[in-house]
Amino acid sequence: MIDNATVGLIIESADIVDVVSDFVTLRRRGTNYVGLCPFHNDRTPSFYVSKSKGICKCFSCGEGGSAVNFIMKHEQLSYHDALIYLANKYHIEVNERELTDEEKERQTARDAMFMLNEWACKYFEGQLHDTTEGKEVGLAYFNERGFSETTIKNFRLGYSPEDRSALYKAAIAQGFNRKLLFDAGLCVDDNRGGGYDRYRGRVIFPIFNVSGKIVAFGGRTLKKDKTVAKYVNSPESIIYSKRKEIYGLFQAKREIAVKGKCYIVEGYADVISMHQSGFCNVIAASGTALTEEQVHMIHRFTENVTEMFDGDAAGIKAAFKGVDKVLAEGLNAKILLLPTDEDPDSYSRTHSASEVQQFIDENERDFIEFKTTVMLKDCGRDPVKRAQAIESVARSISVIPSEVTRAVYAKECSDLFGIGEGVVLRSIAKYIKQARDERLKKDKRKTSGGNEGANVAGTDVQQPPVGPDYDAPPVPPEIGPEQDNRASQPVVTFDLHPQEEAMIKYIVKYGMCNFCIAFYEGQEMTTQNVTVAEYVSSELNIDNISFTNPDFAHIFEIAMGMLPAFYADMPVFVQQVEQEGNAQCEELVRQIDPIGHTIDSLKQEEDRIRAQVAANNVVKVNEYRMRYLEKRLCSHPDDRVREIAGDLVSERYVLSKIHTEYATIPTEFDRLEILIPGALNNWKNALIDQRIKQVQAELETATGDRVFELLRQQSELFELRKQIAKLIGDRVVNPI
Repeated sequence: MIDNATVGLIIESADIVDVVSDFVTLRRRGTNYVGLCPFHNDRTPSFYVSKSKGICKCFSCGEGGSAVNFIMKHEQLSYHDALIYLANKYHIEVNERELTDEEKERQTARDAMFMLNEWACKYFEGQLHDTTEGKEVGLAYFNERGFSETTIKNFRLGYSPEDRSALYKAAIAQGFNRKLLFDAGLCVDDNRGGGYDRYRGRVIFPIFNVSGKIVAFGGRTLKKDKTVAKYVNSPESIIYSKRKEIYGLFQAKREIAVKGKCYIVEGYADVISMHQSGFCNVIAASGTALTEEQVHMIHRFTENVTEMFDGDAAGIKAAFKGVDKVLAEGLNAKILLLPTDEDPDSYSRTHSASEVQQFIDENERDFIEFKTTVMLKDCGRDPVKRAQAIESVARSISVIPSEVTRAVYAKECSDLFGIGEGVVLRSIAKYIKQARDERLKKDKRKTSGGNEGANVAGTDVQQPPVGPDYDAPPVPPEIGPEQDNRASQPVVTFDLHPQEEAMIKYIVKYGMCNFCIAFYEGQEMTTQNVTVAEYVSSELNIDNISFTNPDFAHIFEIAMGMLPAFYADMPVFVQQVEQEGNAQCEELVRQIDPIGHTIDSLKQEEDRIRAQVAANNVVKVNEYRMRYLEKRLCSHPDDRVREIAGDLVSERYVLSKIHTEYATIPTEFDRLEILIPGALNNWKNALIDQRIKQVQAELETATGDRVFELLRQQSELFELRKQIAKLIGDRVVNPI
């Protein structure tokens, strides 16, 4: 694990303009830089890079973030690997903390298996290209399939010889142990102290993870014997899960990101042939229906998916299988049926790239429309089959997260089936409720150790995220007078997101900036600078307020946790700035031409230089404080933290020099002493309004002494609201 000091050094050293320029042509626009977005098909420059903030942002597709985030997304690297990438770029020595014994064992096993797989891949490649058997059998097969030399090398195809234990013997001679060979699935224990090769006599297709490391292999037999399995794949291991890996994604990821779309086919050869034909955004689920993990992985690159199937009955059946998972992820799913007796491999080899593209453009169809049309044709006039078809389509629509998209599909479904739209909507709502109930039962069983409840009979449906129509609203935090938390008390919701977002934005942008001075009484009066984050935390604690948005609460917690590191880093930075400033002063003073100067004028010029350098030092220190949290939160290991922090600090437009040349325009930083208390008071005011609405709602059903208690609380809340209104400059008229 990389230690925190090294991570901080990498984040501070990474120049966002320098990093992005390695992949995007940038040109200056004011204080920012702009270029074509590398994450979607950008025709006009919409990708902005801020050198001062250290972030980038596409204001079209929304992608961007810090230098770390950019490398993670563009190169599809893990957080750790992205840091290593930047460390290598800036020649930073990476110091990694000592792992625990358990971590060491796990990491050592993983590294050893990756190393073994890489060695095995080179072994298979050597057998293919450098041996007579490999050339006559393996290479001949690939050439027969039309694979070019470049394609074979790009996908690192290989061959395993017929010799029963050729790889086993070579690996043992290389120093790999038997257990590792068996765990990786390259060899099988013969129970006699030796082993034999799993893939003997087969052509080899290495399977890469998204970072380009080999996690498994697929072997295809060239024999006609039907008793021999056509394909043999690696078993699951500590580095390989069939549910998570996607064949061809490593080779296709950049093209998918650029084109904003991917095609999913069935087998290895389909992927390779399509890539060779120029369709480099093609991947395969390795002969199985897409899993949720694979769909999540695809969603990292695009929201548009087209699945390609054979045009026969089996292809249509496959088209229905598992696509609901794609819809549930919020992706746009389309289906493309190829002509009968064709697959992507054969079709791409017998047609030009333009013909393939034309066929795609003319024949790919939206999945819901495709399913509705197919099922409508199959059911004919049979009312029972027609009802089952409607239910099946409604079930697929129900997993779509977007309510608007569900409504559009419901309208289309009702038109095609010739039934009322309300019928379809009610059916969709039924399946959403079933999915929610099933999820709640599963959660309850997990909580109670698996002894509570049972599956709902006949509800084999996808479980989409529970929408706002069905989620219970969160109970808001308390402020002011204590409330009666009886179960019968009505809950009134109030949107606090704008106030909480405004507050967390100030924390992310200015959290470590000095805000005020705290006075401490003791034997002697002492003072201490208080940062924005510390001031806000104190105010929230006094009034027992906390963020209701879990993402904002998490970011605030992280920010407060960074205070010790900030107070350790700050003196080091100040000392560095002062040393650089002193060196600059000395250099500028030496450059003063004494001719034409008196002693007094020379001293005045020297004082002017020192004052200017001191002022520049103050600016540097303030900028360091201002960017401290920004940089670290935008480069945080948590994906959600990076995403929200990047959105909060991204600004497309800044004042040009023309507007600031002849007038001093106060910046947001200059007005923090007004903005921070204002944001806090707005938040408190919203909470008071929320509590007032709760009290008024309970008054409608209250009786007896409870009425007088609620009226007392309401009166106190009205008075609190008056006090807050004076602070935020609002006029408040309370009802009599």
